[in-house]
Amino acid sequence: MSHNDTIDWKRIFSMHSLLFMALGVFLAAIAFKGFMIPNRFLDGGVTGLSILLHEWFHLDISIFLILLNIPFVYIGYKKIGKTFAIQTSMAILLMVFCINYIEIEPITHDKVLIALFGGFFIGLGIGFVIKAGGVIDGMEIIADYTNKKLGLSTSEIVMFINSAIILAAAYTFGIEVGMYSILTYFTAMKTSDYVVDGFEEYTAMTIISGKDEEIKSCIVNDFDKAISVYKGERGYLPGSFDIKHDCEIIVTILTRLEIHRIKTAILEIDPNAFLYISSIKEVKGGVIKQKLKR
Repeated sequence: MSHNDTIDWKRIFSMHSLLFMALGVFLAAIAFKGFMIPNRFLDGGVTGLSILLHEWFHLDISIFLILLNIPFVYIGYKKIGKTFAIQTSMAILLMVFCINYIEIEPITHDKVLIALFGGFFIGLGIGFVIKAGGVIDGMEIIADYTNKKLGLSTSEIVMFINSAIILAAAYTFGIEVGMYSILTYFTAMKTSDYVVDGFEEYTAMTIISGKDEEIKSCIVNDFDKAISVYKGERGYLPGSFDIKHDCEIIVTILTRLEIHRIKTAILEIDPNAFLYISSIKEVKGGVIKQKLKR
């Protein structure tokens, strides 16, 4: 049975996941209430759009956070799995709770500090929630789904949507707020990039293990990912250069939201597996792009 079709309650309620989720949501709440909402600064994405709609319609920002993330949770459920959708729902509801019931006074009114530290805290929050297995901003998944119909890359769609949000902020609140919002978004993006070890749309994971058949089965059958297998040799270590063994080198292409889950599953099969992750700029052809065209 595919991991997409089962709910991993052990992972959802593990101390690691719950701690990272609570920490991430709390940091994001500090960014919202201590920096961004009182000063009408945006960071792009669903969170930025929620702040903008909150200012336009003067309704509780929690309403927009929930409504705007509903399609994201559904798409995440279809594309990644039930466990991911549940963890994301938990993170969003916890965020709404923190915003409504935790009192945080505005920390500063210095615009540069608001942009830098507001972006920093929201970036930390997004990054830690991703490490917990979910997300609190569905922009990337929504963009990934949209590029099936528009033929644009995910990064192009993210940039287009965030540009539209920041332009709307500039029109509503003034050019200066729009420019500071760009700084907030850039800081948030770079911070989350650091926390989750990579902001690229796709990354390549290479695995060398003595349990290659089990790992191949796990990646393909449990996670529904395509793999390529190269015939190679391992060994040639310092002090034992003459010792070598034939091996299979497994390569698979992942999105950054999948890296942690698949890496954990591989290390459960073989704690001594050698694996490394490398950034890639673009993927063409193969099963990945075929899926995007369905």
